[in-house]
Amino acid sequence: MSKLDGKTILITGASAGIGKATAIEIAKTGKAKLILTARRVAVLEELKAELESKYEGVKVLPLKLDVSNVKEVESTIASLPEEFANIDVLINNAGLALGINFVRDLDMQETMTMVNTNVVGLIAMTKAVIRIFYKNGGRGDIVNVSSIGSQECYPRGSVYCCTKAAVSMFTSAVRRETIDTRIRVLEIDPGMVLTEFNTVRVHGDKAFADKLYEGCDPLTGQDVGELIVFGITRRENVVLAEASIVPSCQASTTALYRKTE
Repeated sequence: MSKLDGKTILITGASAGIGKATAIEIAKTGKAKLILTARRVAVLEELKAELESKYEGVKVLPLKLDVSNVKEVESTIASLPEEFANIDVLINNAGLALGINFVRDLDMQETMTMVNTNVVGLIAMTKAVIRIFYKNGGRGDIVNVSSIGSQECYPRGSVYCCTKAAVSMFTSAVRRETIDTRIRVLEIDPGMVLTEFNTVRVHGDKAFADKLYEGCDPLTGQDVGELIVFGITRRENVVLAEASIVPSCQASTTALYRKTE
């Protein structure tokens, strides 16, 4: 019997990348009830069909949700069907970077989108779900997917790194606030991961995005998903408080080895 059997697990940003990979890893591990949210609900419906057909006992509820819309977050959590209402694990994965600009050239609309998605959305999701944890006796897991950019900034990544540093500080604060409960607060800080992340960042210019990975073998979403599953299946008294995961070619945001011919 898996430690995830019967648990209700909500993943934001589950239509691709780390979120999708984590959903698959959870489905492999136990007979969980998965609430998968993203803006692209049609993709989530496809993922639901795949997971429920491949993994016996797994149930999936796909929901359209833009976490940057606080009212939408509140109404979505409040209107969950009874079977999925008692959330056991929240995985705050939704996030993005937009643009590779020096501060003097920042697009302020992109800046606000990053702040509202990466920070405000994560806070709103945590507030909504942690109330369920308290209602259920002060138990549950919160996993915040941050970035090694929270630890060290890099040129032309000022806003993104700022948002991830905010996630780290918020995570630490929630862990301290819940120290007298059985609520666990986990932080995962991935380095370079091969997902749609950089393609979105450069507004769909895949050729340019691919160049950012040249000469380095990046992580996959599965690598990060496996670490998340490891964290939420530990003994209840064990907290994976902060874990960095990077490819072997990367020591930090700025220390990167690229193999050349």
